[in-house]
Amino acid sequence: MTIDASPGTARDLDPITVEVIGAALESIVEETGEALVRASYSTNIKERRDCSTALFDTQGRTLCQAEHIPIHLGSFIGVVPKILEMHKVADMQPGDVFVGNDAYVGGGTHLPDIVLAEPIFVEGRITAWTVNLAHHADFADRGHAHIYQEGLRIPPVRLYRAGELQKDILDLILLNCQVPRERLSDLRAQMAANRLGVQRFQALCAKYGTDIVLSAGIALLDYAERKMRAGIATLPDGVYAFADVFENPEIHGELPVSVEITIAGDEMRLHFESPPQVRAGINMTYTALLATAYYIVKSVVDPTILPNAGLARPLTVTAPEGTLLNCVHPAAVNGRVQTCQRMSDVILGALAKAAPDRVTACSNSACTVATFVGQRKSDGSIWVYLETMGGGAGARPTKDGLDGVHVHVTNTSNLPLEALEQEYPLTLLRYELIDGSGGVGTFRGGMGLRRTYRADEDCRVRVDISRLRSRSWGLLGGGEGANGAIVCGPGVTFQRDQATLKAGQWFEVVTPGAGGYGAPEQRSKGAVERDLTESVIDVVTARDVYGVQI
Repeated sequence: MTIDASPGTARDLDPITVEVIGAALESIVEETGEALVRASYSTNIKERRDCSTALFDTQGRTLCQAEHIPIHLGSFIGVVPKILEMHKVADMQPGDVFVGNDAYVGGGTHLPDIVLAEPIFVEGRITAWTVNLAHHADFADRGHAHIYQEGLRIPPVRLYRAGELQKDILDLILLNCQVPRERLSDLRAQMAANRLGVQRFQALCAKYGTDIVLSAGIALLDYAERKMRAGIATLPDGVYAFADVFENPEIHGELPVSVEITIAGDEMRLHFESPPQVRAGINMTYTALLATAYYIVKSVVDPTILPNAGLARPLTVTAPEGTLLNCVHPAAVNGRVQTCQRMSDVILGALAKAAPDRVTACSNSACTVATFVGQRKSDGSIWVYLETMGGGAGARPTKDGLDGVHVHVTNTSNLPLEALEQEYPLTLLRYELIDGSGGVGTFRGGMGLRRTYRADEDCRVRVDISRLRSRSWGLLGGGEGANGAIVCGPGVTFQRDQATLKAGQWFEVVTPGAGGYGAPEQRSKGAVERDLTESVIDVVTARDVYGVQI
């Protein structure tokens, strides 16, 4: 089979045609994403929507990504190039589907994120790729000293060959999973989503003509580049630096992290510094760093820029190899999202010096994760439950920060307690916002939240969290957000990030609050009185910080 030999530049197309085809591409990735969610089996996907979908061109460039989870771009941008590197295009056939997850030879960023990629054939040639990713909440009870402890590593291999399932590959994957029934059902949902993507893209080519669609794709990449360049050009030239520390239960002490951003005309360079990679799962691959940087820069420069590979052309992202932020084999990467979250706010801190009216104060800088694993009394089967929790979002130049939400590179849902308690031997005793956890300011930082879990059967739990000692910074006089915490009930003891729970025991997770924006004394009296009425602050804070007597 052949790959499309489209020219590197777009043919002349009228803007309306380009816009219509661009909207159609967005529709395809959104529809395939909904199909994946609706067809999935696990709560992590059907309820929390921990998945993403995208389309790529034949060169492995992102044409369009659904508005799901930014960090998943880190896996997407590596997988198609890896497939093209490891497999001959001439040997590919309609119905081939490649599966992969490895952070070093699979184009991924951590092992639970399994990617399925399928070439889209039109008239005998590959014209694009439909790709989706689902977080398989299965790889629990593992170590994180290096990648070999973190789960099954899958290089890009064929799961389907010419439409026929390669059962030996599937059997190998499922044998290494703790909850194979969930994995099989979710993999089938991913397959169904890709089939839908193939059909929709082929129908688009049939309607407008393949050459028109491919040329429109090139035009959309060029348009994203122009928009990014125009947005960067509105920022003042200069060098802007920011530093913070990163701490996590997996490591002792704090690790310094920093970025230096250079803006020159319509281009931007981001250079990151961090300590050497560590024997813990918090290391980031380079593609994870790219996904983080692309997301933050886009959100500050111009949120309307199309989410395709063109936006990256004016950006240069560097970090020394073998470090926390650009790790190399065999570094562990399971908890890389914690580091990505911290670096998101570090980038914002630097850009705040160039454009304070476009950024928020520091958000909670974490993606708090609780992973439970146990065996059911009824049949002895293993169950694994993972959820991520929101926290405070940074205050904005004109508004308070949002409370108890996911921020930055994560975009999953807080799982409803009804779904949790129906499917797992766990009970949620408390689920509430933490009063006073948002930083003070002209605009208040978002509040963190509390979830208190009771084990109804014996199980083990691992909590991945950050901002236990450091605090989320405020901006332009705004105050810091409150720390996160793990609170243990009677008889519960955490050894760093893990604990064993007996039936009836409980513990709670408190997620960090976010920083405030602007001087507190400039907050309106009405807003302070509303905060008091809603118990967001207390009388002492109103009097001593905001100067409002009640």
